[in-house]
Amino acid sequence: MTSAKKLFIKTYGCQMNVYDSERMAEALGGQGYVATDRPDEADMILLNTCHIREKAAEKVYSELGRLKGLKAANPDLKIGVAGCVAQAEGQEIMRRQPLVDLVVGPQSYHRLPELEARTRAGETALDTDFPEEDKFDRLAGRPKAKRGPSAFLTVQEGCDKFCAFCVVPYTRGAEASRPAARVLAEARDLVERGVVEITLLGQNVNAYHGEGPDGRDWGLARLIRELAEIEGLKRIRFTTSHPNDMEDDLIAAHGDCDKLMPYLHLPVQSGSDRILKAMNRKHTAESYLRLVERIRAARPDVLLSGDFIVGFPGETEADFEDTMALVRAVGYGQAYSFKYSPRPGTPAAERGQVDEAAKDDRLQRLQALLNAQQQAEQAAMVGRTVGVLFEKAGRMAGQLAGKSDHLHAVHVAAEGEWLGRIAPVRIVESAPNSLHGELAA
Repeated sequence: MTSAKKLFIKTYGCQMNVYDSERMAEALGGQGYVATDRPDEADMILLNTCHIREKAAEKVYSELGRLKGLKAANPDLKIGVAGCVAQAEGQEIMRRQPLVDLVVGPQSYHRLPELEARTRAGETALDTDFPEEDKFDRLAGRPKAKRGPSAFLTVQEGCDKFCAFCVVPYTRGAEASRPAARVLAEARDLVERGVVEITLLGQNVNAYHGEGPDGRDWGLARLIRELAEIEGLKRIRFTTSHPNDMEDDLIAAHGDCDKLMPYLHLPVQSGSDRILKAMNRKHTAESYLRLVERIRAARPDVLLSGDFIVGFPGETEADFEDTMALVRAVGYGQAYSFKYSPRPGTPAAERGQVDEAAKDDRLQRLQALLNAQQQAEQAAMVGRTVGVLFEKAGRMAGQLAGKSDHLHAVHVAAEGEWLGRIAPVRIVESAPNSLHGELAA
């Protein structure tokens, strides 16, 4: 009997890439591949790349350089690059690194089996098209193996916003929403396999407008309410959102849908109207603050998360202080902040850049404020009882780790039978990046 071929996937970037890597593994599972966490024993290595962070392409080339030894030791090893860097770089990847056998963009990974077959025939394979067919339709159904208690589910891809700093419209394409019936079917399948929490994913997830089974257009709120009817599904989350697509019914869902968790990632990027306009964000600081008020009126205990870019081209100290003022006004429980770095092909890359020392200084000041807000939010949880979904063993023996309703990491002294279950936990201590609690049941 021929032994199974082994597949190693290294995933960079966002949750959507995690989801995509799962689907790539499933697509190649039909070709006889099984997953391994050891690249040195793999028959195929896939790098599922992200183009958002600074020098993303160069990091991929560095990783490919580190794989030369494995290729030399095993000439039959196939190496592929997938994801957004693959989409952006295309043939250039193969030119710079001849050891690469396969390059596939994020909209074409359903074609991996045929691309893999070409590599086994001694060819190189490149596919960075935006195909007309739906890749989700082409992928085989998920194998019925038991799953962990939480899962990602992509419902929307691409973006039409064309923010001046962002490559997503060029690497993921225009906004496209999956039909609601297919999303619901995939969610039911996940629940049958042990999933109790689903996070809906999209580059601009609240722009979701998929065809419903009734032939009408469904927004994200309608989809969430239908998902909430699935027996056994306990929690629903979604990310990442754009402020301009936060419609009234979605705001209302945060108040009236019990399964929709009190956590919302709502990037604003800057508090300066001048910089927001230069970013092509099409909202103002004031409209964002009024939106936050409406969301909190619907769900007073919601934890807000955000994204911030400092040092965007043209940003002055006054612009930065506007960002600090907005952060103080909102009060974030979690946030991600970065120095601006140019992305080739985007409008902002051609503009005059802010001094690196100024970027560093502003980032440190912003992160100090955001960290203080996060610590205050966590400290306020002490003494409260929250629901915690236990997902894995903790670092210490006899300890389990999980996520609270508000997406805080929580550690509890508990036995293994609680894995995969949600239990009430009384928070007793706040650590720098997590909470500690005890079972209240």
